[in-house]
Amino acid sequence: MNFQETDEYRKDLKKLTKRFKTLPEDIETLKKVLTVAPDERPPISYRVSGLGIPDIIIKVKRIACRALKNKGSNTGLRLIYCYKKESEEIIFIELYFKGDKENEDRERILGL
Repeated sequence: MNFQETDEYRKDLKKLTKRFKTLPEDIETLKKVLTVAPDERPPISYRVSGLGIPDIIIKVKRIACRALKNKGSNTGLRLIYCYKKESEEIIFIELYFKGDKENEDRERILGL
């Protein structure tokens, strides 16, 4: 599986890493999981619908972050990515903390 990141995602990761120090390592663990099972897997991840684009956009709702102790995977961190089956490619689009922002940025997704 080939992983890519948007510039906006990199900014999100940098900003959130200041608050959650283990986040880069936790994302690497998530990448290992996505290599094996990249498609949606309710209740962990869902397909974002209603965008009107052919790409598969998935929202990961449960990311285990060790910096948030005693929370397990119910941390409130969210990851939005585009999964391209044909080329076996995953593009990370957005990473956010649910306490800061309620929903994904659909304009950012459509701008991909």
